Amino acid sequence: MSGKGTHGTSNGTTAPPDRPEKIRNVALVGRSGAGKTMLSEALLVATGTINRMGSILDGTTVSDSDPSEIHQQRSVTLSVLPLVVDQVKVNLLDTPGYADFVGELRAGLRAADAALFVVSAVDGVDAATSALWAECESIGMPRGVVISRIDHPRARYETVLTELQRAFGSSVVPVYVPIRTAGEITGLLGLLSGTVSDYSAGTPRPARRQANDVERADSESARAVLIEGIIAESEDETLMDRYLGGEEIPLDTLIADVEIAVARGSFFPVLAASAETGVGVAEVLDLLTGAFPSPVERGVPAVAELDGRPIETLACDPAGPLLGEVVRTTIDSFLGRVCLVRVFSGTIREDSTVHIGGSGLVDRGRTDHDSDERVTHLQFPMGSSLSPAPYCVAGDICALTRMSSAETGDTVSAPERPMLVTPWEMPEPLMPVAVQAATHGDEDALARSLAKVAAVDPTLRVERNAETHQLILWCMGEAHAEVVLDRLRGQGVKVQTVGVMTPLRETFARPIAARGRYVKQSGGHGQYAICDIEVEPLERGAGFEFVDKVVGGVVPNQYIGSIERGVRAQMQKGVSAGFPVVDIRVRLVGGKAHSVDSSDAAFQAAGALALREAAAASRIQLLEPVSAVTINVPDSYVGTVMTDLSTRRGHLTGVTSVGEERSEVTVEIPDAELLRYAMDLRALTAGSGRFRRAYLRHEPAPLNVAADSVTL
Repeated sequence: MSGKGTHGTSNGTTAPPDRPEKIRNVALVGRSGAGKTMLSEALLVATGTINRMGSILDGTTVSDSDPSEIHQQRSVTLSVLPLVVDQVKVNLLDTPGYADFVGELRAGLRAADAALFVVSAVDGVDAATSALWAECESIGMPRGVVISRIDHPRARYETVLTELQRAFGSSVVPVYVPIRTAGEITGLLGLLSGTVSDYSAGTPRPARRQANDVERADSESARAVLIEGIIAESEDETLMDRYLGGEEIPLDTLIADVEIAVARGSFFPVLAASAETGVGVAEVLDLLTGAFPSPVERGVPAVAELDGRPIETLACDPAGPLLGEVVRTTIDSFLGRVCLVRVFSGTIREDSTVHIGGSGLVDRGRTDHDSDERVTHLQFPMGSSLSPAPYCVAGDICALTRMSSAETGDTVSAPERPMLVTPWEMPEPLMPVAVQAATHGDEDALARSLAKVAAVDPTLRVERNAETHQLILWCMGEAHAEVVLDRLRGQGVKVQTVGVMTPLRETFARPIAARGRYVKQSGGHGQYAICDIEVEPLERGAGFEFVDKVVGGVVPNQYIGSIERGVRAQMQKGVSAGFPVVDIRVRLVGGKAHSVDSSDAAFQAAGALALREAAAASRIQLLEPVSAVTINVPDSYVGTVMTDLSTRRGHLTGVTSVGEERSEVTVEIPDAELLRYAMDLRALTAGSGRFRRAYLRHEPAPLNVAADSVTL
């Protein structure tokens, strides 16, 4: 990082890089509305990649081209925006900031080697920003920060800087300070170089001058904090003594040390910028190319042979064995399946054959698979546009089109040496949406389209509930559900949502005896079977017991099993509201048979009828599913969350501190109260809460809940 912000630009028409040292992959990260998309537009204009900035309102930005993005006016997918600065290719990965699309964020972080946080000078640091920071911190991602929208009338640059340092520590340090003219920010002063970038002319290329005495005096304390922070991170233990002794540390030494500290994720430089006025754009480009690590410095994620044996020697080398990963998949009506691939090792070339392997997403409806495919079209992405590429080296990002089997998360390797990258953690979708085809004729189209949508979205889980027979889309939240439904309807599918049914079960509330009499005479052989049973409830989770207590051979042995099969079949159908019967013991205590008219079918019918008769004479208790839920929230929201849980019939089982001013609340809560909890928890905790759930047991449902469920 030069500290000067002086860079030549290129329109990106040169040959692709042949060395990973000439590549930077940087994810733009920040809450929805922070200004990531418009900052990327300004960077593209400043480098001559595009001629003019697009508009979010008009749907003309390079990154937000998906119909759902234009409709919602926010990023919902990962976009790659390459630009070239001083012969260094920078792949900007514009990631969504809304919590529903955290899967796209994680895909972007997997493809990136550093993250540039964009924090609005108007909105500041909120819970969503903190959650995103924690995402990056958990994987050791190098980070920098741009305070955006500094031209806004309500901008609070100094306040937001303080919020950043309070939230993320003293290693968050500005490397430039704003210069104001008549109250407006017109330039930036580089604290290391002492050079002022003057943007008052309104162009993305600022005029350069040395800071005057007043500007130097005003920035002296900030400069001292920056230098002390750099020296504290330096591997040269003599620097601090030399600095405290009054020695002027050479600029080149400071820049080298800050680049090392940024690359290892222990120092986080802060800049200020405005996409509208262009202030700070050159400095952001300087940060991207000068401070952030190259793919060589970040290395390769964990990788293994197909049999699971780890591979330790792989490096980011264009001449090494091929290793890439599909980080995003789309389906285009003309190009077929389009796979965005981050290449970690080796080189992909057009007309070559690659091995596609995928595993670990069986719970999302994906089967483990591997196959060889020919790369017929190799492209470089620019938002939704593609341009032909002759090759793609280790460290770069490309798009493979017309792929037949590749899905998000799959590994791309050489057929002669197939490998598997350890998959990144996929977020668990926790909001159910029940859908059905608008007409019977739309059912096949819905099934086909759902398969396509699920193939490109690993955060979506499609389930056909075996008990309620509903088609359930498990989504990340309402915004995610809206995108999924928009994509289905965009393929011409007529789909509608319906209420989600809770899969209840039935049991007997008290012991009861009953007779099943199935006797029919219709000429020729008739049907004759009578069985006497006693039914009693068992404790929760005990299942089903069938006990033969027949004496004297009144029911022949060959029909005992027939009665049990009839009882079991009726249990699956239900005896009251159509839900399966559980946790009962059935004793067969008597019955009658006919030497000619009795049969297996007749005794099965008698067994089913006996259970129905027992239910008619007894009280049937409906049972609802209960889940064990663990909720992770900041300490400040624990009381709010616990109060809300009490209104959801939750049974609190514990509160545990997990550090970093966060706690985990554990609770047992009926599933019927969790249908919208993904959205409700987000609203209660300003987006900072998260939870996980696991089925625990079925418990008796209150009368009002049972009545509502039966009505559905």
